[in-house]
Amino acid sequence: MMAILDQTDLKKSCLANTVLQEVLIEKTSSALWKRLKTLYTTKSLAKCLVLKQRLFTFRMNEGELFKDHISKFITLLNDLMNVEV
Repeated sequence: MMAILDQTDLKKSCLANTVLQEVLIEKTSSALWKRLKTLYTTKSLAKCLVLKQRLFTFRMNEGELFKDHISKFITLLNDLMNVEV
């Protein structure tokens, strides 16, 4: 039997607590996506500077797996491309 998830339960299972607090009041999925977009797609100068600083100081930690390091690096590059740096 296929369980039908309540929309609130689905939100809780997919979002971190800090994000959930920001979007829990939204009633529709469209409103939820709009709220997430306004929260996380800002292209401010401060965000660009923080991302550049992260790139310039990006180092592999001792004991870190190489594939994890590369994954973090690719994520950082994608973040930089998203803010059009």
